[in-house]
Amino acid sequence: MATIKAVDLFAGCGGLSLGFENAGCEIVAAFENWGLAADCYEQNFRHPVYRTDLNNVDEAVSIIQALDINMIIGGPPCQDFSHAGKRVEASRASLTESYAQIISKIKPKYFLMENVDRAQKSQAYATAREIYKESGYGITERVLTASYCGVPQRRKRFFCIGILGEEDGVLDAILSKNLSNTEMTLRDYFGDSLDIEFYYRHPRNYSRRGVFSIDEPAPTMRGVNRPVPKGYPGHPKDAGPVTQDLRPLTTLERSLVQTFPSNFKWVGSKTDREQMVGNAVPVNLGTYVAKALIEHIEQSEYHDSEIDSALFQEWLSAEKGLSERSSRDTVSRLSRANKLHPLSSETDLQTYIFELGRKPDFESLSPSVRSQLKRAVKLYSEFRN
Repeated sequence: MATIKAVDLFAGCGGLSLGFENAGCEIVAAFENWGLAADCYEQNFRHPVYRTDLNNVDEAVSIIQALDINMIIGGPPCQDFSHAGKRVEASRASLTESYAQIISKIKPKYFLMENVDRAQKSQAYATAREIYKESGYGITERVLTASYCGVPQRRKRFFCIGILGEEDGVLDAILSKNLSNTEMTLRDYFGDSLDIEFYYRHPRNYSRRGVFSIDEPAPTMRGVNRPVPKGYPGHPKDAGPVTQDLRPLTTLERSLVQTFPSNFKWVGSKTDREQMVGNAVPVNLGTYVAKALIEHIEQSEYHDSEIDSALFQEWLSAEKGLSERSSRDTVSRLSRANKLHPLSSETDLQTYIFELGRKPDFESLSPSVRSQLKRAVKLYSEFRN
């Protein structure tokens, strides 16, 4: 299996870390500056947690450089981009740029940045994205709904996944094909163990419903969890009646909806625990994305086994005068062509290009991309000769 050794920045209580570990990745360290969340993380993982302010990019870089990693994962604070917040970018949004700066200085083979869905349209992300591209990353940008990824919750999260030297969008197909055809409901996940049919989730205002059924995905777990108020008027779209037995989900139940295991150790007050649960990446959503990346890496390693990528890139620079970035892009395009139709030393160039051109996935590409792939193959044929 492909080996991913990662460090988790802005790790919180560890939802993303646990998701990656469940996919078979190794998390070697975490960074979290909220003391209680760091305490919670330490209760559940054996690797170190650094309580470092990640606005101090140089300090973070010096620590990470001493670790043997090939990936950085994390979610910079999302409150300023959240539907629940003031929707105003403030000082916390600068941590998104700090995260990108750390990646640009470390240059791991892979990185993942996750956030609320609206962060994709923020200026902070636009700045970070530019840093990623200037650093040579091909990025896949995707908003995933957790209920199609093994989580009984209709929570949307934005993921930016970067691979050094790759082209943009290389994970799109894998992320799409592995999605469930139907949304996961609470009953799908819990069976009848919740002992309820309906539950209360306090709406932001009474123009929205507050009663939900276990036969639908849960709404997004927020950082607050209120009981049914005496004055709750009900709503025409409530899934069930407002009775004296109606209750909100407990803190433990909410953590299970986030797909944390039942034996996960929580610390702090009820308010603190609710906040940690609400802030976390659903564990199974992290696993879903990690498995997609692993699948891509394993496919690349299999198909590229006959390609002398490093020597080819050196040849492109020395013999063809291509810049470092252009050389990387050419190698990436060759790899992409090889996935569509495996290269063979026994096949001549003209025959290979003819057969490549007949592949449906190749025909679906834009004319410019098809031309770029053919040029990469021709250059590799010249390199081999």
